[in-house]
Amino acid sequence: MSSDSMEKASDKIVDNTDNPPEYSTAKDHEQVYVDPDLSKRITRKLDFHLLPWLFGLWFFAFLDRSNIGNAKISGLTTDLGLDGTKFNVALACFYILYILVDVPSNIILKHVGAGHFLTAIMVGWGIVSTFMGLTKSFAGLVVCRLLLGVFEGGLFGGMILYVSMFYPRHEILLRLGLWYCAAPLSGAIGGLLAAGLSQIKHGGYNGWPWIFIIEGIITTLYGAVAFFFLPHTPSTARFFTEEERTAAVQRMHQDMHGASAKMAVDQERFSWKWVRMALLNVNTMLDCWCFFLVLVPVYSYSLFLPTIITGLGYSGVIAQLFTVPPNVLGTLSVIFCAYGSDRLKVRGPFLIGGSLMAIIGYSMLIGSSSSHVQYGGTFLVAAGVFQNSPTICAWLANNLAPHYVRATGGGLQVAIGNCAAFLATFTYLSTDGPRYTKGHAINLGALVLIVITASATMAYDMWENKQRDAGKRDHRLQEGPEEELGYRHPSFRYTI
Repeated sequence: MSSDSMEKASDKIVDNTDNPPEYSTAKDHEQVYVDPDLSKRITRKLDFHLLPWLFGLWFFAFLDRSNIGNAKISGLTTDLGLDGTKFNVALACFYILYILVDVPSNIILKHVGAGHFLTAIMVGWGIVSTFMGLTKSFAGLVVCRLLLGVFEGGLFGGMILYVSMFYPRHEILLRLGLWYCAAPLSGAIGGLLAAGLSQIKHGGYNGWPWIFIIEGIITTLYGAVAFFFLPHTPSTARFFTEEERTAAVQRMHQDMHGASAKMAVDQERFSWKWVRMALLNVNTMLDCWCFFLVLVPVYSYSLFLPTIITGLGYSGVIAQLFTVPPNVLGTLSVIFCAYGSDRLKVRGPFLIGGSLMAIIGYSMLIGSSSSHVQYGGTFLVAAGVFQNSPTICAWLANNLAPHYVRATGGGLQVAIGNCAAFLATFTYLSTDGPRYTKGHAINLGALVLIVITASATMAYDMWENKQRDAGKRDHRLQEGPEEELGYRHPSFRYTI
């Protein structure tokens, strides 16, 4: 329940992560009021202090996991003797441990300190990426990809959880979009970097190793610097004044609409009850499946766009450069979709719209023999698939509460969703070139299923909200402590 007047955070609010200020709980009061102008100032400060760092984290994460596609057309497969499906196996290895660490990472993130946790794992994968450039065998490449997955595994779900700790529910997607657009942008810039780095020949390493070495070193340095700047929660953010810090905590509690008894996320404690609630939520089940479907085209497109371009008759540096424009359009579509979705406070319609756009793109790739039409299709695919990933993740984050329910559900979503990588990494086999019809058809099928699943989720959420509007969930208030209802609270409304 929300509060009427809130006790001040202790006489002196400190910036020590281990000793966050104490705030009153929801049951102490009836209503919280946060001045709109103060709330806007808080949001501007968060945007300025958090988003640039988060953008960099995701940019380098996607760059370091997908630059193997650029290395492939720069001689990686020849030098390491990756015949048959060995290249696809190397791609798939990344996701084995990546999937296993998702849920545990989200659970421990708050205990370690989110700001330190996210940047520390970045330093880890930066070091691994650097050493990937030094490998001389298929076995070495596989080991590096496995370790890369260990460190990157806690990032995506952790970043979504991190943003949801600072921003109200219907401000989340725009912020996710602003840093997630780094994914297609990394594809664009990665193509340009690869075009230059693949020309380096030094110390017995020629071409593709330098893509990993240079990009890995930059990632490591970025993570080391970011470690000192990202706060853990609103109540420990040094860039807030005392008034802003208190209001930042108040508005987050107000946004829960009774789903949390604790005023500050620092005060919430883990319980297996929250895990069960996350697992039994219908949105968790549907959105996990939908995220799996979303990532099939996202991963296959990111990893194989250079291969697809090569299949259209381009090669070498020219093929690298032709990967840039579609990724730029994908970047812009993420921002546009995120802005529109937050303004309208809906998720499902944008998810369906993006999928329909990508369906048209894959239909162009399958149905036309013209390289110009096929290349045009890659633009529609990029514009459609990249916006879907942050949208579906924000949708689930909006509909789970409080913190540990969201942490469990979000981690499970990322874990299940990333199982799609085992399918995506084998959608474009060398034996299917140059048209790759089978790979395009698999992605098209996944997109059709997204439309169906998203429609079903919207129908359920609208039905459940109507039940709550009609007072048919008020009996839950008699089941036990009101503060333990979480998203089941009659005042909580699902985002459509």
